[in-house]
Amino acid sequence: MDKRTKDTAHVLGAASVMGLLSDRPRVLALGEPTHDDGTLLWVRNDLFRGLVEEEGYRTIALESDCLRGLVVDEYVTFGHGTLEEVMERGFSHGFGSYAANRELVRWMRAHNEGRPVGERVRFAGFDGPLEISGAESPRQALSALYDHLAEQVEADLLPCTAGNLDRLLGSDGPWTAPEAMMDPARSVGRSAEAGELRLIADDLVSLLDAQAPYLVGATSRAELAQAELYGRTAVGLLRYHHWLADTSPARITRLLGVRDQMMAHNLLALADRGPVLVHAHNSHLQRERSSMRMWQGLMEWWSAGPRVRVPAHRVGHTASPRGGGATPGECGGGVVRAGSGAVCGGRP
Repeated sequence: MDKRTKDTAHVLGAASVMGLLSDRPRVLALGEPTHDDGTLLWVRNDLFRGLVEEEGYRTIALESDCLRGLVVDEYVTFGHGTLEEVMERGFSHGFGSYAANRELVRWMRAHNEGRPVGERVRFAGFDGPLEISGAESPRQALSALYDHLAEQVEADLLPCTAGNLDRLLGSDGPWTAPEAMMDPARSVGRSAEAGELRLIADDLVSLLDAQAPYLVGATSRAELAQAELYGRTAVGLLRYHHWLADTSPARITRLLGVRDQMMAHNLLALADRGPVLVHAHNSHLQRERSSMRMWQGLMEWWSAGPRVRVPAHRVGHTASPRGGGATPGECGGGVVRAGSGAVCGGRP
């Protein structure tokens, strides 16, 4: 064990983790070295449960599709749907099949039963609607944002009609074609229609911001926050598709950067609502430049971690400096060694 950390091991728990910190961070993140349904996820469940019950955290955010996460949140907060439906529809990356994630969702629903709405623990996905094989169509996010505004503001303030928006979006197939990940020529991200959609998305987000004071009164702060999520996601997806069509050597690095930018913006929005517990791969949380070896060589980009400009801390494995296996090390907020049942403290 690194001499810097060997004398600072503690029994894992909410109290011991908080004891490493000078005060309660707004964002407290647990990193993992690899995605699997193993011991670390059960450690996460126990730790997060303690932090919710003892430290007042009210949001748990996982590295999963932010739009699918709305399905999970409706279930754990209000009991809408069934656990089976939620695990099937509410997660990306195959995470809905993980037993530990199922238990986390089940516990969150049980915890919230009978509690006042303001005291319930919320769920959020903070990743974009992205997979290694490609990206979702911007249809869901852009249409939801458009519909929200169309119900509340004058029609002449909207940048286009619903019919024109639908025409520009076209069918979802070309947007989601997995071939586009390996072949930029297969991407529609730089078509004339995509260019128009980027302008429309920008105008809709600007309109939402301009109308925010009215919309909060006409609907609710929660509905405005969800519309803002749709706006961030629509803009991020269109930007991601734009770079899918790029042919320069910077293509993959830009895609990775756009994804982490979407993650950071989602985390900042969640932090505005209150203290957030986060679970994700270390490459999205570390303070330094992140790296990953892919078919185009070593890709480096700034992960979500440095972008989150709120009091934040991380607890987890750090990725190796060159994107290899995970190595225990200084992680800003201590290191949970998977399977060890101990927390090694870093600087606060």
